[in-house]
Amino acid sequence: MTTHISIALTPEQQQLSQAVEQFAGRHAPIDATRAGLDDLAAGRLPSWWNALVDNGFHAVHLPEAVGGQGGGLEDMACVLEAAGSALLPGPLLTTAVAGAALASLQGTDAEPLLKEIAAGATAVVVSSERSDIAGHPAGDGWRLTGSTGLTLGMCSAQRVVVPFADETGALRWAALSPAEGQVESRRGTDLTTDLGLLRLHDHAVPAAAVLTGLDADLVTGLTVAFTASTAAGITQWCVDAVTEHLRTREQFGKPIGTFQALQHKAAMLLVNSALATAAAWDAVRALGGSTDVDQHRLTACSAAVRAVMPVPGLVLEALTMLGAIGFTWEHDLHLYWRRATSLAASIGPVSRWTRNLGELSATATRDVTVNLGESDADFRARVSETLDRALTLSDNGFGRQGDYPEFAVGARRVLLADAGLIAPHWPAPWGRDATVRQQLIVDEEFGKRSGLVRPSVGIAEWILPSVMAAGSPELQERFVPTTLRGELSWCQLFSEPGAGSDLASLSTRAVRVEGGWRINGHKIWTSLAHRADFGALLARTDPDAPKHRGIGYFVLDMRSPGVEFRQITQSSGRAEFNEVFLTDVFIPDEMVLGDPASGWQLAISTMAHERVAISGYVNIDRMGALRELVAVSPDPDPVLHAIGEIDAYTNALKALGVRETLRLLDGQAPGPASSIAKVATNVMLRRAAELTLGLTGPLALEQDSQPAVVAPYLDLPAELIGGGTTEIQLNIIAQMILGLPRK
Repeated sequence: MTTHISIALTPEQQQLSQAVEQFAGRHAPIDATRAGLDDLAAGRLPSWWNALVDNGFHAVHLPEAVGGQGGGLEDMACVLEAAGSALLPGPLLTTAVAGAALASLQGTDAEPLLKEIAAGATAVVVSSERSDIAGHPAGDGWRLTGSTGLTLGMCSAQRVVVPFADETGALRWAALSPAEGQVESRRGTDLTTDLGLLRLHDHAVPAAAVLTGLDADLVTGLTVAFTASTAAGITQWCVDAVTEHLRTREQFGKPIGTFQALQHKAAMLLVNSALATAAAWDAVRALGGSTDVDQHRLTACSAAVRAVMPVPGLVLEALTMLGAIGFTWEHDLHLYWRRATSLAASIGPVSRWTRNLGELSATATRDVTVNLGESDADFRARVSETLDRALTLSDNGFGRQGDYPEFAVGARRVLLADAGLIAPHWPAPWGRDATVRQQLIVDEEFGKRSGLVRPSVGIAEWILPSVMAAGSPELQERFVPTTLRGELSWCQLFSEPGAGSDLASLSTRAVRVEGGWRINGHKIWTSLAHRADFGALLARTDPDAPKHRGIGYFVLDMRSPGVEFRQITQSSGRAEFNEVFLTDVFIPDEMVLGDPASGWQLAISTMAHERVAISGYVNIDRMGALRELVAVSPDPDPVLHAIGEIDAYTNALKALGVRETLRLLDGQAPGPASSIAKVATNVMLRRAAELTLGLTGPLALEQDSQPAVVAPYLDLPAELIGGGTTEIQLNIIAQMILGLPRK
């Protein structure tokens, strides 16, 4: 059973990945790879290399005009990901990078070399950062002297592209055969790929072998993106191997996958694998779809930090879950561990990437816009016209949920509500029945108008879908339009002192009486109950029913007799949470949503809406204090590294969201991205807070410092707990996504 998340998004890409997996299973099972480790280290090609070439896997991304398959960089990333997961040995990665780099020079003197690679020649492009080769003119050509530095795939390469500095210090590139120099083989960390270096001494290179136009940044970007794709495949193998082990291995008479500590570790492994996959995919996507160099550099840095450098640690984490068996030579894990370590070393150190990203983030952010083309032009025109009219109006009334621009009321909000543009995905007449594509169009059109604040319904965004799904027409008409116009506010009465996030353990009781229900109980952590007009209430209607049955979903008038609340002052000094006490509160039958015993299903639906909303939180910059500190710090290096680390995490989260959006646009069912994003966001928020506190120093002495340090930190618990704690989310990922057994 496949439990991981793949780079492959489209059915065609998924079929390509499966074809590579099947090829590896037939031609390169790991037992055969083990038997050939000495040959691989010496640079001898695997016996199946010609078969791989016949299938065109090495040239999926090369133009048909030179003998390739005519695919894109994302297709090649799918091949490398599958190869990484299958531990396919040999020089596929280095050859793929060389082919992609030379393809950027199509139509030049590089075309014969590109045709050779498409025909099966192995190749490597040497990093300009590792090489010390210098060249001086000699007749019509050049004389080169120096070393390439340690390079993966050097011993097996039939063609090598080396960088050299000319007499002015400018960087040039030359294509040559390794046989023309002295290749030194080294014992590599990765036992499935050769390692060596090429030395040149006054080596003559004809002018025709010098490649014009090859860009060092492009070579670096391709190297990182394809290396990250391979590393992502390794993390995916780890997820599958660990999940299978936890399902089948028994201790104390039951599968160890029932142990919560192991469930949480496995779930976090999946979260980190998903982020690595998203970051790798994003780097490849940027190179293949954008001409913006900053976007290439942003995604390369992010992929290095999130998809390559952490992978040795992730494999080690998998080993600890496998136990001592994972530490044996006979187990395959150490081969993956070695490869992951080698890949990280090939692009390291990590400090290079975090600092570069920290510097870049001062002037550039990752553009996650999805190209929607010209589709739904009529819909876009209508939305545009409505928003232009909205700009001529104003909102100047105080919002029911607080004095924030998105809650303001007035003529502008009424126009947008009546036009169905506050929640366009809701059904008409309250929304526009908008497709995923149309929702993105609405987002884009709001984004084009900086002076137009998009209204929000706040907590009701997670409640009204249940009203629309299970409420009577009268309830729908009573609550939905007025909430959209900002005339009503809501709270969510789910959590209890003895139940917390375990909604099925509710003790608040609902007893049927004439005309309705009598409610007694105690709710806690209820946001904005002191301002709410109505609340979504869960209460047990049948104490004898199974745990997840016998729960009703009620709409409570917060001004009903018997409703009392006490504001809870948070550590920040604000009091937005409440305890709510319910004493013989009467709720009429018409305020019950659906079957009085089936509120659990509605509650799950409501919580799902909440998680999707919260997962978009990464659009808010959490590093304002650090960015200000860079400008005034006498030593900005540590701050730049911190910014780079968090930006890499945030960019991976954004890529995860874009991938899910593209899946939905393709008509695929929703995936596990929302639960994964919730956990990942919590990790990112905590890390950002730790780095900020650690670097801002005395600013944290003052609660109201400028820039703010302590104030947002003291609000952090609300963000970490809201929508379900990380631990609850990890349970969901482990049991519902990975399929680990319940206790």
